[in-house]
Amino acid sequence: MNVKQLDIITIGDGMITFDPIAKGPLRFVNHFERKIGGAELNVMIGCARLGMKSGWISRLGRDEFGRHIINTIRGEGIDVSEVQLVENYATSLNFKEIHESGKARTFYYRQKSPTETLTIDQLPIDYIQSAKIIHLSGVFPSIRQQNREVLFQTLKIAHTSGVKVSFDPNIRLKLWSKEEARQTILTYLPYVDYLLAGREELEIIFNTTDMTIILELLKKYAFEQVILKDGASGASYLSHGQWVHVPGEKVDKVVDTVGAGDGFSAAFLCGILKGWHIDKIMKFANAVGAMVVQVQGDNEGLPYYEDVEVYLGLRENIER
Repeated sequence: MNVKQLDIITIGDGMITFDPIAKGPLRFVNHFERKIGGAELNVMIGCARLGMKSGWISRLGRDEFGRHIINTIRGEGIDVSEVQLVENYATSLNFKEIHESGKARTFYYRQKSPTETLTIDQLPIDYIQSAKIIHLSGVFPSIRQQNREVLFQTLKIAHTSGVKVSFDPNIRLKLWSKEEARQTILTYLPYVDYLLAGREELEIIFNTTDMTIILELLKKYAFEQVILKDGASGASYLSHGQWVHVPGEKVDKVVDTVGAGDGFSAAFLCGILKGWHIDKIMKFANAVGAMVVQVQGDNEGLPYYEDVEVYLGLRENIER
């Protein structure tokens, strides 16, 4: 099988996201705007816009929403040769509730998910082996028990094939319990090269709020980089057993925080593929996260590479 060389791929669910026209409690919202979303999918959109050759392994319902997602993703330049539309399944949905502060809540309608038809024996081994990096998230295994084994097998294929693994725990407690997340993710960590997590996620995974203990436990793994994402404050990377903090970029107005972490991950992976020093990667990733929160939508704010250069003052912005 002739498989094209890709920089980065992912495996995960894709959803139609209904964004409210009005802010406030969802029960008072009468009008919505249809968009697309999904944690892993957002990262691939971010990677594609930053110039990486990206691919997505997934299943969508053979319905109008599924066709809309696959056509949109194809238009972003993402390879969809391993995305299938399946009969008798509805494409997953979510509804967002957004407050004036920019904070949001999400309500999921993704059972039964068409991704349950993606079984271990359907994993495209050659496709996985073709990538330089595979980015995985804790969202996909939280949807259904079977997905946990699918992701575990994917990790083993990548590991034995020399494909680097990026992992964002992205723990959604509306989808699984802390104990389920902990037990599953701990089996994944030995196969991970780049761990991109929030403080609360590390506390869940290692069952402690003591960062000294967490640091000791992280040393047991062969990570190339461990990143601690901390929202508006910026992010930190682990170096010689200590966290090195890189401040976040100033934001004039937060519009929607959803997708900022996915943008950060995409930018981080861009820097890794370009071979940058970690300090440059972190500044770049923080900038992308800051840009995302200033635009409403899960992925509408994900910038193109030249946009980030303008934001960081590295390129002149000529408007007329």
